[in-house]
Amino acid sequence: MKERVILHSDVNNFFASVECVTRPELKDKPVAVTGNPEKRNGIILAKNEIAKSYGVKTAQTIGEAKAICPELVCLPPHYDVYEEISMQLHSIYLDYTNFVEPLGLDECWLDVTDSLKYLKMTGKQIADELRKKVKDKFGFTVSVGVSFSKIFAKLGSDMRKPDFTTEIPKSKFKEITYPLPLNSIVGIGRRLEKKFASIDVSTIGDFVKLDDEYLDGLMGITGLRLKQDLLGERQEPVADYYTLPPPKSIGNGTTTLKDIVTREDVKKVVYFLAEKVSYRLIKHKVKAGVLSITLKDKDLKTYHKSQKIVPTNKIDNIAKGCMALTDKIWKYNYPLRAVRIKGSMLTSANVWQISMFDDVKPDISETLKFINDKYGKIELASSMADFINKNSHPQE
Repeated sequence: MKERVILHSDVNNFFASVECVTRPELKDKPVAVTGNPEKRNGIILAKNEIAKSYGVKTAQTIGEAKAICPELVCLPPHYDVYEEISMQLHSIYLDYTNFVEPLGLDECWLDVTDSLKYLKMTGKQIADELRKKVKDKFGFTVSVGVSFSKIFAKLGSDMRKPDFTTEIPKSKFKEITYPLPLNSIVGIGRRLEKKFASIDVSTIGDFVKLDDEYLDGLMGITGLRLKQDLLGERQEPVADYYTLPPPKSIGNGTTTLKDIVTREDVKKVVYFLAEKVSYRLIKHKVKAGVLSITLKDKDLKTYHKSQKIVPTNKIDNIAKGCMALTDKIWKYNYPLRAVRIKGSMLTSANVWQISMFDDVKPDISETLKFINDKYGKIELASSMADFINKNSHPQE
C-alpha cells in the first residue's frame, strides 16, 4: 500500500489575523477578537501574536487581558468575512488536490499523494509553497504539518507556530510525537485529561500503552480508534472536497447587549437570524425539515422548542416558524438575553413538496443571497439592521 502524504494547514490566529489585514492600522498593535467589553460575552475569542507576547490567552475575560496588556484593541467578530476568506483559502488548496477536507473555518487537510508526481514536488515543498502563497495573497500566515496520516499532520501543524512547516515521517512518528502531552490530541479535553492524569498517563506515549479493555471502558470505541490512529495502524482518508456531505444542521444566535422583552423586538432578532440561516441553507443547497429556537433569559435560564415543518430555506418561513415556537414557550413578561435559531433534518433543496392549491409566491431569499454574494452585505430592512447592530452580539 502506497504511503500517503497528508498536509494539515492551520491559519495562525485566524480571526485576529483577518482583522489585522483588513485594518492595516492595527498591524503593529496587540489585537483581540472578543465579546462586548462593557456588557456580555466579555472573553477573548482570538488574539494576534503581539497580544500573545503580553500573555493574553483565549478564554480570558477582557478585564484580565487588559490588566496585562492595557493597550489591547478589542474588536467584535465578523463571521461573514471569516467565512469568505476561508472559501478563498480552499480555492488555493484545490490547486494542488481535490482531496481537501475543512476542519472549521481556518484548518484543512490535504491529501497530495497523487499530486507529487505531476507537480514534481515533495510534501514539504508543497507545504512551503502553500505558506508563501497564503502570505503573499492575504498577508497572514499558516502553519503546515506534513505526515502519513491526518492525526499526525495536524499534530505537526500545532508543533511550531507561526509560519512553519513541520514534517512527521512514518519512520520517526513515535520518536517525535510520543513525548508530547496528551492534550495535544483533539478530543482529549480537560475532563479526560484529569482522568488520565490520575492514573499517571500524561503523554501520547503513555496513552498508547493502555490496555484496550480499560480504554474501552473509559472512552468506548472512540478511545480504541484513537489508539489505533496513534499507533499508525488506522489511517482515515481525506474527503473529496467536491463530494463533502452537507452539514447536519445550520444555526445562528445572538446575545443581546441590552435585555429585550417585547414580542416586536424578539421578532426583529428572529428575522435577522433567519436571514443568516436562510443564506447558509441556500449556499449548501439544502432545506430544513426541523426548526428549533433557544431562548436564554437574564438569569441564564434556557428555554428550547423544536418542531417538524415542510422543508424550507426561505427567510419568511423560517422566521414565522421560529416565532410560532417562541410564542409557545415565552410570555414576553421577563427580559431575554440571548436568542438562537437552528434548522436541522436537512434535505436537498432540489426536492420539495407543495399542494396543488398552494399560492406560490416569489421569495426574496435566493435574490438576497445573490445580491449579498455579488455586491456585498445588505440587510432586510434598515430598521432591523440598526436594531441588531445596536443591541446584540452575533455568534456562530
